[in-house]
Amino acid sequence: MLTLIKREIEDAIVLVLGAVIFTAIVITVWVSCVYRGMSVLNIGSWPTAAFIFTIICCVMGIWQMRTDRTKKISSFLLTLPVTRRRILIARIITGFLVILLVLVPITITALVLLQRFGPPIPLYKDFFLDIFVATFLMSFACYCIGLHNGWSSGKIASTLGSLLLTLIFLPLVIIKGISPQALVIVSLFIAALLIRTWQKFMTTSL
Repeated sequence: MLTLIKREIEDAIVLVLGAVIFTAIVITVWVSCVYRGMSVLNIGSWPTAAFIFTIICCVMGIWQMRTDRTKKISSFLLTLPVTRRRILIARIITGFLVILLVLVPITITALVLLQRFGPPIPLYKDFFLDIFVATFLMSFACYCIGLHNGWSSGKIASTLGSLLLTLIFLPLVIIKGISPQALVIVSLFIAALLIRTWQKFMTTSL
């Protein structure tokens, strides 16, 4: 499994490096804004950064599946002692880790800045943690959209469909707000996408 995950990371190294650069940019902008006198609570860039990152996650899912179909990666791997189930699980784990690679450092930075420069109100820390959970679930959901549609045969149609569904999905979650009900809805949406992706990947000819 570790070998498969390593291979997935190598295949998507461009996106992984892009995620690292994105993280560095967000952290640099936040730290710079705070040291220039802007309140950590009024930076206002988290929604923008979260929106951009969810689009990146969708593209990452599409990239992984399209690369697999065009380069026949799974077909090659199945000539080795590897199953489709393990290939897909490794792919999903890789996406999961990349999302954490971005969100964990950004969230830690936000909490540190809040600790040093924010008001001594514990409620704000809880709010940032709620935002982290919500952003993670939305990002992973958009990643799953990319995985699901990226396995379709129509390259342009699947890509546009994924991005369109992402752009529709995000405002619905934002309107609903960060609430237990919204998080449950997103979690069920993720589960449905993963089940459907699993079914398509396991039954489609490679």
